[in-house]
This record gives sequence, C-alpha cells and structure tokens, in this order.
Amino acid sequence: MSEPAALLALDARRSVPSRQLGEPGPDAATLLRMLQSAVRVPDHGKRVPFRFLKISGDARHALGAFLAERALQRDPDISAAQLDKDRQRFSHAPLVITVVASPKPDAKVPEQEQLMTAGCVCFALLQAAQAFGFGAQWLTAWMAFDPAVHAHLGLAEGEQIAGFIHIGTPKTPVPERDRPDAAALLQDWTGTA
Repeated sequence: MSEPAALLALDARRSVPSRQLGEPGPDAATLLRMLQSAVRVPDHGKRVPFRFLKISGDARHALGAFLAERALQRDPDISAAQLDKDRQRFSHAPLVITVVASPKPDAKVPEQEQLMTAGCVCFALLQAAQAFGFGAQWLTAWMAFDPAVHAHLGLAEGEQIAGFIHIGTPKTPVPERDRPDAAALLQDWTGTA
C-alpha cells in the first residue's frame, strides 16, 4: 500500500535553524497562500483566536535593536555575546511571521483551547512554508513572554505570542534528527484506575 502524500509531507518536515535561512523569502502572494492554509486549524466555536504580524526588511533590525535594549534592561550584566545574539535574532531569515494568540472570552471555549488553536496555526504555517520549498523555524525565547516586547509589537491586553515563525531559503541541506518512537508513547486505557 502506498503512503498518502499528506503523510509523506508531515514525515518530511524539518526545522531549519533561523541562522541558516536566507533570501529569498516568499513573495506577498505566496505568503498569503501559506497563511490561507495555516488558518485551516481546529477552532471550536469559530473564535479565530489568532492574528499575524509580518516582520521583514528593516523592521527585523529595528526589532533586534529594541530587543538588545530590553535585554540590557532585564539583565545589566548580560554578556556582549548574548546581547549581540538578541540583537541579531530577527536578522537572518528574510521574513518572520509572529503568530499572536488572541483568546476571546467564551463560556464554552476555554482560553487554553484557544491557545492550542494558535499553536496549531504555527505548525500549519511551518508545513505551508515547506510545501513551497522554504525552510522555517518556530521560535519563542524570552521575548515571546516579555510584556515590554508585547507592548512594542502592539499586542492588546490578553494577547500572547504563540510563536515567531522564521521563513526563508535554507542555505544548507537540513539533516534528519532522531524522532520519538510513537509505539513507545502509545498506551491502552482500559477504563480502570
């Protein structure tokens, strides 16, 4: 029996480190097509608890400058190497899509479920990028959880960053890595404690 193409695409997924992503990135039409696929995620109640911020061009460097300032505020003893790492975080891939989780109050759809929907969008966007031949990496790090970064990016109260999706063309081939054994993770639940 042949394997379905969709499963082969899932099996082929690789994260490409953002430092190994370069030009070109997707053009506007390709990005929009990728986002159209990324929004096709489970979304109980059709809450659409997510939105996107596109960071490209000089905006990547401006965000890096802000992150360096903020990192120094957070830790005045930060090393020069770590400070430079924070400054350069968004400078490698030509495009970074910030997936913003925007949970909405709903008695039937808990916030946690809405946050998982935003996480599914991140994964679907990785798949869409790879389908077009791009490399991508889903990153967070401290800046995804920092209130000053949230304010700088214009997040509203209650919004969170689900992920920064770095997208570009891989500079080198991406090797496979060890994956968990699904059979070892599977248990039967028999209805008894």
